[in-house]
Amino acid sequence: MVITDRKLASATVTMRKVLRERRTIPLMRSRSDGMWWGAAIEAPDPGSLAAFYSRLLGWPVAHEEPGTAILKPPQDGVFLVFQLATDYVPPVWPPADGQQRPMMHFDIQVGDLDAAVDDAVKLGARVAAAQPNSNVRVLLDPAGHPFCLCKDDDEA
Repeated sequence: MVITDRKLASATVTMRKVLRERRTIPLMRSRSDGMWWGAAIEAPDPGSLAAFYSRLLGWPVAHEEPGTAILKPPQDGVFLVFQLATDYVPPVWPPADGQQRPMMHFDIQVGDLDAAVDDAVKLGARVAAAQPNSNVRVLLDPAGHPFCLCKDDDEA
């Protein structure tokens, strides 16, 4: 898949619309406000990867035990958990036939793209060889998961 400026611009516009909308969406019958939710990320060393994202995002490691580490974002009821995967195979970027594909990635808005890339690299990230365009940088976290730092020039 090739990410073009047009696709990225369309995704950015869509993201803005979602963030601005305040409509009520029906919940699952078994869910109510205040219940937690989160994403689980597999890693060969969950504690180290959680520490990387803790420093990158400024979110504390709220819990750690063998095989699991949990970050607590500032929003109540939300978490990121990093879980041990002994057979972990890092994804490749860009996706390639026959290789482990990225199944998800983080998009992180930043104010200064070059400074954010520099900070992420100092924390242990690597800049990916393939880059989609001038206002996005794809980096690889210490476990090889891709994530994007995005400079939205339309936002103040």
